[in-house]
Amino acid sequence: MSTSPLGNRRLTEADYMGMSLSLPFTRREALRVGLFSTAGMLLSNTPGVFAAAAPNPAVKAAAAAPGQAKAKSVIQIFLWGGMSHNDTWDPKPASGYDYMGEFAKAIPTNVDGIQLGELFPNMAKQADKFSLIRSMTHRNNGHETAAYLMQTAHMPGERLAYPSVGAVFSHFKSKGYKGIIPPYVVLTQPQGRFSEEGFLGPRSKPFATGSDPNAARFEVEGVVSRGITDDRQKVRRELLRKMNTMGNAMPDSAQLAAAEDARKQAYELILGPGKEVFDLSKEKPELRDRYGRHTFGQDCLAARRMVEAGVPYIVINYPGGWDTHSNHFATMRRQCPQLDQGLAMLLQDLKDHGLLETTIVWCCGEFGRGPKVDWQPPWNGGRNHYGNVFTALVAGGGFKGGHIVGASDAKAEEVKDRPVYPVDLLGSIYKLSGIDATAKLPHPMGVEAHVLPGAGEGVKSAGILTEIM
Repeated sequence: MSTSPLGNRRLTEADYMGMSLSLPFTRREALRVGLFSTAGMLLSNTPGVFAAAAPNPAVKAAAAAPGQAKAKSVIQIFLWGGMSHNDTWDPKPASGYDYMGEFAKAIPTNVDGIQLGELFPNMAKQADKFSLIRSMTHRNNGHETAAYLMQTAHMPGERLAYPSVGAVFSHFKSKGYKGIIPPYVVLTQPQGRFSEEGFLGPRSKPFATGSDPNAARFEVEGVVSRGITDDRQKVRRELLRKMNTMGNAMPDSAQLAAAEDARKQAYELILGPGKEVFDLSKEKPELRDRYGRHTFGQDCLAARRMVEAGVPYIVINYPGGWDTHSNHFATMRRQCPQLDQGLAMLLQDLKDHGLLETTIVWCCGEFGRGPKVDWQPPWNGGRNHYGNVFTALVAGGGFKGGHIVGASDAKAEEVKDRPVYPVDLLGSIYKLSGIDATAKLPHPMGVEAHVLPGAGEGVKSAGILTEIM
């Protein structure tokens, strides 16, 4: 079934206008034809259908000026499904059992005045390295539409399918990028909530690693193959070289030379430095233990290694998700300690490697969970979708640590101070990364489209996060 920023309803012909047609495109196919080859067909509106929107004042403030960029890489930890905010990073211990349920305690951190939920003792020791935005809001309670809004800042339901923040990075940062690994990587599976590449097309689609980094061998799709040793891969490469009679007979052909370059690049990823980045056995066992011997912890370690390799944008899609309509408290008891361990160690490890100042880490879901526990059947103590107010974490890359931005009310039901909208958060990330938020994106049919929406496009904004930049 087609996924769309329009939610679960059946798509009409008009909905498809301006959207990219995402064809199945596996990583092995990418390696076979050259990692960055363009594939697929694009459907679009005719040029000039949409008038250019006036600059949004907040977006204009997010336009990056030369010399202001501090971040070289971004790690996005996407808590898909929506993590409860008042059980975790915005505890309200005085709100009572109907709101706090089984987690009635808040614990102090290493920053005076900042408290976290009781399941985050490791993050409490790292509070000086991150800031919490406790007033995120968009009031959208649909998974697909909220995920699209949080990662594009554009309103769902528009006739253009905009690219995600990762695809925007891929577009702007791939120019001059010298790395072997693609510039936009997802650990380990794409979200499936919407087409992340949008109208930018397959060239900006994320490289999804697949597999499990916590396994004995991290079998990255198209890079580390099950049952095929490096020696066998080398034999295959040599056989392919010998069979390339056309290439040998036409050494001056520009087209064949380009194909050969793509082949060399693919093998450098399979057998060379690219493969080394994904080999977590290169790390000390003690460090891997500190990250946690679970999928999320090893995802975080793999992300740090990719930052070291210069990869511009890395997404960790949290394994299992946080859609806790039922079994909420049991899920939180299982997953929060893993999130606490892996994320806290990632921040410390980036700091120890001298990478935190140039690496943005941001962590949140598409929304939060209902602050009032739903004790009625069939939920029996669950929390439902909640976009009125929730919390996002930001760290590194120019973001200050040890701060709280905004506030929710006494029961975490509404924004009390300083609302922060998706365009404000993404605009801040773009600014710190040197991406002009007012820049035009290349639509295949020439329709005028910008990185972030302009005034009059129905997007609320209260301004970028200057208080922590």
